Amino acid sequence: MITRKEFIKQLAAATGGAALMGFDLLHQSRLGLEQDSDLIIFDLHAHPGRFYRRGIDQYPGDEAVAKTVGEMNEGRLSGVFLSFVVDTLVTKRTDTGIVPARKFEKGEAWKEYKRQVQQLDALCELLPMRKGTSVKDLDSGAKTVAAFYACEGGDFLESASQLDEVFADGVRAIQLVHYAPNPLGDLQTSPSEHGGFSELGKAVVRKMNSLGMVIDVAHASFKTVKDVAGITGKPLILSHSILKLEEDRPISVRAISEDHAMVIAETGGVIGAWPSGFSTSFDDYIDNIMRLIDVVGVDHVGLGTDMDSNYKPVFDSYLQLPELLGALRSKGLSTEDVQKVVGGNVVRVLKEVGV
Repeated sequence: MITRKEFIKQLAAATGGAALMGFDLLHQSRLGLEQDSDLIIFDLHAHPGRFYRRGIDQYPGDEAVAKTVGEMNEGRLSGVFLSFVVDTLVTKRTDTGIVPARKFEKGEAWKEYKRQVQQLDALCELLPMRKGTSVKDLDSGAKTVAAFYACEGGDFLESASQLDEVFADGVRAIQLVHYAPNPLGDLQTSPSEHGGFSELGKAVVRKMNSLGMVIDVAHASFKTVKDVAGITGKPLILSHSILKLEEDRPISVRAISEDHAMVIAETGGVIGAWPSGFSTSFDDYIDNIMRLIDVVGVDHVGLGTDMDSNYKPVFDSYLQLPELLGALRSKGLSTEDVQKVVGGNVVRVLKEVGV
């Protein structure tokens, strides 16, 4: 019987080969960008194959991870924040969205965080992706994607001092809150518990600034975001969201106001345009990217796909990257501005944060 390790290696070899064979065709389709050897494409938020799930040792899970990593390489993605999700232990999915189901037991979240770090380390060894810990690891000519570790929710943090070990594990970004209320700050989707940001949250932000870690305020309430912006000395990211439209759009609760978006821009940060089912189609998603650019400026917009864990996505494969680049050019963006949106703005933030 084929072992898990042998299965992944065979699948990785197949997807890696497809990436090399498809490179010329995809590269030539970039509508004016094909001559730019310095093009960096970076995804601010992804979960390939939902790698964080328990039971990932089963082959269907492995196959899904390997498939998406192969498409990252075939689509010529340069770098990505791969996000652990610890609060899956204490949340549940309902007809109206993901909601808290219980509270963490003491130490439970930290144990789960360490499990997922070890799992992702193993996947970086088995699959065609490189562990990234510095902006220097981004290389437009590399044949494999640079995987930067991130955490969706700081639920595992009981003190800011734990961040020294988290940084040593290779984590370079933390999204402070997710769907389970935690000790750091308030969420978009739950009633306020802290009146914005907590004292522990403030200590975490200061420590992340000193270490050179990216602070992600996706899923945070507007008050929390304003509190974080008032503390941080570095640019923030909001890795995956979009500007509000009609309130009856799907998952509108996760969209943000223009004022909310401007808080991120005023720190020098970047908002990852989110291709969820909030947008009615791929073309609507492109229009929503342009709306975001109109509000905060082209220097503050990036790509945040939420790949493989998104709600009814209108962009669901990295093989669509050439189509995305072409669509942005068709809206009148210059080559330089397209470069900023798909990765250049993130590179600037990583440098300013000290990654």
